[in-house]
Amino acid sequence: MMRFFTLCLTAVTALVFLGTPTFAQNQFAPAVKVNDQVITNYEVDQRARFLTLLRAPGDPRKEALKALINDRLQTQAARAAGIKPTQEEIEVGMEEFAARANLSAEDFVKALASGGVSAETFRDFVAAGQGWRELVRTRFGPRASISEAEVDRAIAQSSNKSGLRVLLNEIILPAHTPQASAQSVPRAEKISKITTTAAFSAQARRYSASGSRGRGGRLDWMPLSNLPPHIRSQILSLSPGQVTAPIPITNGIVLFQMRQIEETQTAEPTDLSLEYAAFYIAGGHTPPAMKEAARVKARVDSCDDLYGIAKGLPEEQLQIETLPLAQVPQDVAIELAKLDPGEVSTNLTRSNGQTLVFLMLCGRTAALGEDALSREDVRSQLVNQRLQSYANGYLADLEADATIVYP
Repeated sequence: MMRFFTLCLTAVTALVFLGTPTFAQNQFAPAVKVNDQVITNYEVDQRARFLTLLRAPGDPRKEALKALINDRLQTQAARAAGIKPTQEEIEVGMEEFAARANLSAEDFVKALASGGVSAETFRDFVAAGQGWRELVRTRFGPRASISEAEVDRAIAQSSNKSGLRVLLNEIILPAHTPQASAQSVPRAEKISKITTTAAFSAQARRYSASGSRGRGGRLDWMPLSNLPPHIRSQILSLSPGQVTAPIPITNGIVLFQMRQIEETQTAEPTDLSLEYAAFYIAGGHTPPAMKEAARVKARVDSCDDLYGIAKGLPEEQLQIETLPLAQVPQDVAIELAKLDPGEVSTNLTRSNGQTLVFLMLCGRTAALGEDALSREDVRSQLVNQRLQSYANGYLADLEADATIVYP
């Protein structure tokens, strides 16, 4: 959905001619129950249409169902804390969202209606987001304070005069099934309290699903700018031996431990775009799928070589994307951070672990900024990144504790 901010949705007609998903037959039958609250097929179809009009990536219906489950969990948590946005606050939020497409809320609602999306669907989307943000600020605001040293580090990172690189350990815990999540969530909380590299490495060798498991989770030096912004903010706050809070990703949970950080003479980019290829292999991390991945790896030196591998296969089996780092899926961005162009990762899966992702970095494009931010701007960015990290972890906890039932 974040891709919406870069799209040209400034005219009503741009929305009218976009495709919409097919409606389910029984619109008011439950699609899923979240803690005894029903999400109907109608709501899923409406959100899928909304995502389609925004040109959000992924399968519209699957992403709609995932987003609505998150909305229910977030709204339930907000109301349990006594937080419920007022009508006036919701209307202000609708105006702000519509303004991103250079439209008024009224015109934006008309444009959505032309694509089959009701005003109530838009209103519910905004209200859920507002309640959640207020809950996150209330619950985690006091923990998101930023020290002067962290501001100094962030300014040094964004300076054209120097950059930062880090030496990290990692653990990736599986969470591709409810059973795996039930084990990994409490385990991740315990690992996040570790303060020695020896203890962390022992946990990595025992539990990590990453390719670095055999090395005790040890990674090579990498520029800090390779990592997604909100993960950078966590890492910048660590001292050697300390571990990040658990970071939820698709089918897993990631934790990083700081080993060392140092300044470099290489200018750090303020904007980084990644070109990468994802080739999907049935079977997940089973021996046949891994054998096929090894066969593909032996035959390719660059992303262009994958076109030959994918010849005659379904178009969706190979995807090559060029995206700003902030728009790359988090688990993909973490894996790409470890790679040089032409290198491959097979750590990720999709479809609840049933599909292996053969991931290759094609290249990085960096832009160096010319305008320095004030210390307060930098502090504000760091606070927002830290709050987002807390919010992601909190939502993962809510989902792990929830009763989610599909008919």
